[in-house]
Order: sequence, then C-alpha cells, then structure tokens
Amino acid sequence: MTKENRPSMRDVLKPVELLALAGAMGVFTGLIAFMSTRDLVIGLIGLGVAFIVALVLLAMFALSVAPTDDEKRDIEEQDRPSSH
Repeated sequence: MTKENRPSMRDVLKPVELLALAGAMGVFTGLIAFMSTRDLVIGLIGLGVAFIVALVLLAMFALSVAPTDDEKRDIEEQDRPSSH
C-alpha cells in the first residue's frame, strides 16, 4: 500500500471516537440512574440503552454530513473498474 493510498489517522480514529463518545454518554446516564435509584440493575440498563441510542444517533449524524471534494474524488476512484 503506497503512502497516498493509506487511510489517514483521522479516518482510522473516527469510528473509535464515535464509540468512545457513545460510551461516555452511556456511562454518564448509567451513573445518574444508579446514583438516583441505588439499584445496580437499573443503572446498567440505563447505561446500555443510552449507549445504543447515542451510538445510533451519532452514526446517523455522521452519515448526514456531505462529503468533501477529496472524499468525492476518492469515491469516484473506488467506483472505477480496476484494470487487473
């Protein structure tokens, strides 16, 4: 893989950033639910539900962003039939 074909570090970290942000939202919600009820099961349920909802919403927001000119060129290059 040549240097120009390698994905940038930003492209590689983007999914990790989305997971980390959704995880942080889930932990926050789970802690609030746990501290207000003192029931671990309700806290874990709140954590899980908030994580999934945040992950889906963040993914939808990420998909709604219009691609830049560089991304459009990259998509066009990948759509071209290969010569081998």
